Order: sequence, then structure tokens, then C-alpha cells
Amino acid sequence: MDVLAARQKLVASNIANVDTPGYKTKDLDFQSEFNAMLQGSSPSPAAQEVAGLHVKNDGNNVSLDREARLLSENSIRFTAATNLMKRQLTMLKSAIHEGQGG
Repeated sequence: MDVLAARQKLVASNIANVDTPGYKTKDLDFQSEFNAMLQGSSPSPAAQEVAGLHVKNDGNNVSLDREARLLSENSIRFTAATNLMKRQLTMLKSAIHEGQGG
């Protein structure tokens, strides 16, 4: 959830700066950050400039289409993570009630 929240903030920042001259799109490598967090080796996700995007005349390279796609992707991942967490909490609650005798 921390990686998803960090990515959401980056995408929102990119959208907010769509008209800022010289602004460079930032993102994080979701898969790498997710794996690092699972292993406990990444205290906070690291934002990086995104290479290979079309740069406008003012030096800005934010693509609203790309950012909208990332918002949608992030939303799907957040929903999946939330559902997984709910199931785990339900199982934990069930185990607690079983351990108490009903």
C-alpha cells in the first residue's frame, strides 16, 4: 500500500505540473519497489525521472494520457491490495473467534 500511495502522489504531481515549463515526469519502478518492500530493504520508494517521453517545446514531458493510464492502473492495484487485506483480516478474526471457543 505504501508503494501505491507513493506512486499516486507522483502521478498527481505530474498532472499538476503538466503546464510547468521544464518539468520532467517522475515515476517509480513499481515492481522493483514492491519486491524491495517485500524483502524489507527499501525504506521509502525512490522517484526517478522517466526517460523516453516526448518533450514539448517548453521542456516539459508530461503526457496526460500516460498519467491517466497510471491512475487507472494504480486504482486497480489499490483495490486488489485492499481486498487481499480484507480477506486476511477476516481470516485473522475468524481464527481469533475459533481460539476463544466460538
